[in-house]
Amino acid sequence: MFATLGNAFKIPDLKKRILYTMLMMLIFRLGAAIPVPGIDSSILAKMFTSGDNILGFFNLMSGGSFKNFTIFALGISPYITASIIVNLLQIAIPSLEQLAKEGEEGRKKMVQFTRYGTVVLALIQGFGFSVGIFRTAFTNYGFLSVFVSIMTLTAGTAFLMYLGEKINENGIGNGISLFIFAGIIANVPGALATIPAKLQSGDLNFLTLLIFAVVAVAIIVGVIMILQGQRRIPVQYAKRVVGRKMYGGQSTHIPLRINQAGVIPVIFAISILMFPQTIAQFFPTSGFALFMGKWFNSRGLLWSLTEGIMIVFFTYFYTAVTFNPYDVANNMKNNGGFIPGIRPGKPTADYLTKSLNRLTLVGSLFLAAIAVLPNIILGYTSLNLAFGGTSLLIVVGVCLETMKQVEAQMVMRHYQGFLK
Repeated sequence: MFATLGNAFKIPDLKKRILYTMLMMLIFRLGAAIPVPGIDSSILAKMFTSGDNILGFFNLMSGGSFKNFTIFALGISPYITASIIVNLLQIAIPSLEQLAKEGEEGRKKMVQFTRYGTVVLALIQGFGFSVGIFRTAFTNYGFLSVFVSIMTLTAGTAFLMYLGEKINENGIGNGISLFIFAGIIANVPGALATIPAKLQSGDLNFLTLLIFAVVAVAIIVGVIMILQGQRRIPVQYAKRVVGRKMYGGQSTHIPLRINQAGVIPVIFAISILMFPQTIAQFFPTSGFALFMGKWFNSRGLLWSLTEGIMIVFFTYFYTAVTFNPYDVANNMKNNGGFIPGIRPGKPTADYLTKSLNRLTLVGSLFLAAIAVLPNIILGYTSLNLAFGGTSLLIVVGVCLETMKQVEAQMVMRHYQGFLK
């Protein structure tokens, strides 16, 4: 591993990309320590006495920024929600679907719509948090302090969105996913530091800790197997003569991954699930808030069941957006390619659709299971690390996606990579 890291830093372009990504992550962590003006930190500390509630979950995803109500307190969740809305609108509105198919220019316009949606959602969430959850945390609550808070939170999210896009252009990995990854990892040292004290006090027994460790290792192994697993559909290209040269005749394959969407469905599901919890925090004495606190908390059975269903849905949804069997079938037909035993055109598209649906079902159910089961285990034990299956899914998935990009850069330059 160390030899591979050394080879990676021997490649000037790859070294520059890695250092650029690390610099952006450093800026993210620095921003997570800058508080919103006019906030009393002692009051904030009393609001986060437990990691079981939705406030603790928000704090986990933002890397501690939410707990301290810093300029990055909203994290990147408005951007993720805006992306979901834009992708859904592509299916509902034909003009947007056509715009998304117009190549680079269409993609730029869709990205612009996502940016506008991010700012609007950040304004709404910033207003809700400032006048709702964090209202009592202001040293001098008033119009000016709330206005400054809303603008600061919105600017922080917009800046994170900018940094994420810059990582996509000049760095390694997906910038948005890396920020979520960094936010989760930032909470790990503090959570692990509480384990010895809990073992001594009797709040946590060794058997429970051992069970969690075994489940965590099983999740890591399972995620790697699912994200790396693929079915290779054989493709044969017919020979054809163009001028004086003969083309085709070779055999290749279409790699259909078991989970085409990666960890994106998990991130989407969590972003949607946090919305009703956020609304409930604005009305703490209402019946809706009491219902959410009792039956729909992040360790409850109803939350886990809903999360599993949404992960399955978003896995199919994102796979349909990113992989179009009919386009693949038409491209194969135009280039003289065919799947042995399958006629070109619509039969090929139907065959690819059927194969992809079966693979996606297995991948989505597995993702849902390893996201939900650890939460149930943590809910019925005294272990409180605020770091369950969903967090492990995101961390492992983002690591794999980033390493694949590093691997591709190294293989192009004849270096042996990490994934041997």
